[in-house]
Amino acid sequence: MATASPAQSRQFDDDSKRLAELGYKQELHRGWSGFSNFAISFSIISILSGCFTTFGQAWMNGGPIAISWGWPIISAFILIIGLCMSELVSAFPTAGGIYWWASKLGGPIHGWFTGWFNLIGLVAVTASVDYGCATFLNLILANTIGGWSGNLKQAFLLFILIVALHALINIFGARIIATLQNISVWWHVAGVAAVVLILAFVPDKHQSFSFVFTHTQNANGFFGNHNGGAGFWLYVLPLGGLLTQYTITGFDACAHVSEETVGAARNAANGLWRSIFYSAIGGWILLLAFLFAANDTDAITKSGGFSATIFQTALSSGFFKTVLVISTVGQFFCGMSCVTSMSRMTFAFSRDGAVPGWRIWTRLDRNGTPVNAIVAGCIAGLVLTLPALYENKNVPGVPVAFYAVVSVAVIGLYLAFLIPIMLRLRAGASFRPGPWTLGRNYRWMCWAASIEIIVISIYFIMPIYPSGVPGNDDFSWTSVNYAPIAVGVMVVVVALWWWLSARKWFTGPRRTIDEAPEPEPAPAGVD
Repeated sequence: MATASPAQSRQFDDDSKRLAELGYKQELHRGWSGFSNFAISFSIISILSGCFTTFGQAWMNGGPIAISWGWPIISAFILIIGLCMSELVSAFPTAGGIYWWASKLGGPIHGWFTGWFNLIGLVAVTASVDYGCATFLNLILANTIGGWSGNLKQAFLLFILIVALHALINIFGARIIATLQNISVWWHVAGVAAVVLILAFVPDKHQSFSFVFTHTQNANGFFGNHNGGAGFWLYVLPLGGLLTQYTITGFDACAHVSEETVGAARNAANGLWRSIFYSAIGGWILLLAFLFAANDTDAITKSGGFSATIFQTALSSGFFKTVLVISTVGQFFCGMSCVTSMSRMTFAFSRDGAVPGWRIWTRLDRNGTPVNAIVAGCIAGLVLTLPALYENKNVPGVPVAFYAVVSVAVIGLYLAFLIPIMLRLRAGASFRPGPWTLGRNYRWMCWAASIEIIVISIYFIMPIYPSGVPGNDDFSWTSVNYAPIAVGVMVVVVALWWWLSARKWFTGPRRTIDEAPEPEPAPAGVD
């Protein structure tokens, strides 16, 4: 086995010293390369997951233009958010990530709310990815195994199985997680290329450029289904932005594994913005392929915009199943990465005493893996997704409960991003950047990022369908976007907890070291 070079040893030394300056001893195993750091965020973003599972939200709310134009426009704003966060992770490369940044730049109260928003968002994104994976696996089995009906209960059973597998992989395969992340990157690259080629050459006909780039649609029932006017442009179309905003999220994973990354001050910063940039380009190409192959528009709309309907109506049975398998495997990799990121955040937040039973969640096994944090986060994700067991009678075929979990994930994560970005803006010239910095561009970038996050957080708590509006004649609880309920309850509980108790004892990040330790020996074979 190869040994670390003198340059690598010096880098480990520098990483350990910087972590000690931030107040922590090296407990997590530092063996991730820069590519592995990029890979975890690229895998969590996973265009093989988000583009497939939330395509229907954009199709029903805006139609093709919500995708062909909405994706690149929203992606540009998300990249700005990512660049702002890259500067922060370069300055503060800790597993606590954005929670630590908020505490450092603001104070305990800022860290408290940021940490809880981030943690709940990570639980929700893990749940939504694994449920989406279960949905596609359920469809594959329904089209392969006789007697498998593919109903909601079977989907939820598969969901439980997938969550359990991801927990086991993260617990017992901790030493190979970084390698699996690397494999995931190449699966996504090759998989997207394969799907695009299949959709380009296999269907007998394709949609026109005019359809892809100018066609509008309002199929959610609001404003008489008119695809024009103020209601469409100011309410319906923005709801379709959930496709992009959800798909390109979770990139804070680069920060959460920074204590395990060699040269984190540069590698985590580059991994974060690059994962967004490459996902935005690849996702747009993939979604354009979807739209050009979407020939049976009536069938797609009837299914709630379910992306699989495009493949089923445009491809032969063999190619249809091939596309589903490619996506499902990509979603499985994505969920695995989500559990890794979620558990590191749980460990870091618990390390500072913020999570009840924090001593339990900070225990590491002999491989340096936070086993209890992994199990707790996975169970929380299962509980959050329980409403998906109930079929939506008013809007058949549309997974309103799934979109609600997605909304919780987006709102939780992006609100957590908002706090340290605004604090960095407030800090101005007093902020001490790391080796990766925005320079004077931080001002307009932080403002643009903050405004975008506030806008999307308002839209994604709004009703998705008229039958989910209280007082409507067709009102049904199964049609309700329960994101505002979940987020509202979360905010109230966290705020009351702070005011009644936490403000008296929570002081933000706790130092686990008083002086710089001897650096951890560089692992063999690190590149």
